[in-house]
Amino acid sequence: MTAVQEERTTDDLKALAEQAGRDLEDASALEILQWAVDTFGKRFCVTSSMEDAVVAHLASRAMPGVDVVFLDTGYHFEETIGTRDAVEAVMDVNVITLTPRQTVAEQDAEYGPKLHDRDPDLCCKLRKVEPLERGLKGYVAWATGLRRDESPTRANTPVVGWDEKRQKVKISPIARWTQDDVDAYVAEHGVLTNPLLMDGYASVGCAPCTRRVLEGEDARAGRWAGRGKTECGLHG
Repeated sequence: MTAVQEERTTDDLKALAEQAGRDLEDASALEILQWAVDTFGKRFCVTSSMEDAVVAHLASRAMPGVDVVFLDTGYHFEETIGTRDAVEAVMDVNVITLTPRQTVAEQDAEYGPKLHDRDPDLCCKLRKVEPLERGLKGYVAWATGLRRDESPTRANTPVVGWDEKRQKVKISPIARWTQDDVDAYVAEHGVLTNPLLMDGYASVGCAPCTRRVLEGEDARAGRWAGRGKTECGLHG
C-alpha cells in the first residue's frame, strides 16, 4: 500500500478511517500502526503525554524515526520532562516538543494567576488544544494512547476513527488494551515509563490539575479532581 496522496479529499479520508476502524478492530496494536505507516507515511505522527512511551515504542517498530509530538504546557512535573528527554535519548523516534503561544508568566499577566483553578477549560485550550492544532497541521493522521478501560468517556474509542474537529484520521492502537496489557508490554520490551506511575498516579497530566488516585477509582479520577471536567479537550 502506498502512502496517502495529496489529492485525497476529506470525505475520502473520513471514509478510509471509518472502514479501517471496522477492518482493524481485532488487529494487534502493531498491525494497526503498520497500516497507518503504510497508508500515511511521513504524514503520520504519534502524540505522547510521556505518561509512558508504549505507543511511541510500538510506532518506532513500524517506522523507525517516527515523529513523536509532545505538548510542553509549562505546568508539567519534572518527572514528565525527564521521561521525554529519556525517550528522545534512547528510542528510535523524533521527538517534537510543542509549546503554547504564551509562557505561563505571560498567560498569568493577561488572564490572572492560576487560570487552571478558575477556568481549567480555557487553560487547557490555551496550553494544549491550540498548540496541538498548530503542531498537527502537517500531518494527515495521528496516533494516541487512548484506552477504553481508562474511563467511561473513552469506552467507545475506535482503533481507527475520524477526528472531526481537526479533520484528520485518529488512530488509537491500544484502545482494546487493559492496564495489564500495558504492564506486560512495558516489562517485555523495557519501555520507559513516567516515575510518577510508581508513586500513586494512574494518569499524569499538568501538576496543578493532577493528584494520586484512591483505591477503586478509575485511572482518570486523579485529573481535575472535584470538578465535572474529565478531558482536556484534545480528545473531544
